[in-house]
Amino acid sequence: MSEQSMAALVQFVIPLVLLFGLMYLMIIRPQKKKEKKTKELLDSLQVGWSVITIGGICGKIINIKDDEVTVESGVEKTKILIKRWSVKEVIKPIEG
Repeated sequence: MSEQSMAALVQFVIPLVLLFGLMYLMIIRPQKKKEKKTKELLDSLQVGWSVITIGGICGKIINIKDDEVTVESGVEKTKILIKRWSVKEVIKPIEG
């Protein structure tokens, strides 16, 4: 290869590598951190915690079995069986 073609190749490859590195730092890495945090949250669910599901249902956890969570919701204390992954947000009870 001549020096000109080598220089052209380097000018083409370096920006691609920099772009991929920037994309990793700005998109992929934060997404992986968020997924890890969500997994830790779902693994630490406990009976008595209030949760909000991805469907907008608010309730209190009354039972946890494997991948299923039983939530009690509403004035009539309706029991709803949901999958663990459908919990969007956890509202931990205030201790003290």
